[in-house]
Amino acid sequence: MRPERQRVEQWELNARSVPYDKVCVRDLILPVRIGIWSEEQGVTQRVRFTVELSVAPGGHRPGDLSSVVSYDDIIGGIKDSIADGHVLLTETIAERIAEHCLSHRRAVEVRVVVEKLDRIPGAALGCEIVRSKGRGER
Repeated sequence: MRPERQRVEQWELNARSVPYDKVCVRDLILPVRIGIWSEEQGVTQRVRFTVELSVAPGGHRPGDLSSVVSYDDIIGGIKDSIADGHVLLTETIAERIAEHCLSHRRAVEVRVVVEKLDRIPGAALGCEIVRSKGRGER
């Protein structure tokens, strides 16, 4: 193995082993215009959102709210992701939320779950994604 590739793989291994703090918004339910099926067009459905944002530890400075990842910012990102009208797929919303969350300077990784609650009675249908900042973005 080339030394440069070996260093990159070691860095990635070390990055995964670093403990992170988590900021969570769980089980937020909002009305959303979503779906590909004809019966989903022109109506809203209840959609449940869960976001777990891993952030670099130690970045919080007492009294400095700019260093804090705000729950309100995460919720704002969720609301922005559904504000442009009808969305076909839960995956589209999840990607938008992940991109918003990873824009915070302390963000490292995000887990996003988006679930439609009204499509099939008794079932939650949706997706879960995990996204990380690239090596050069941290």
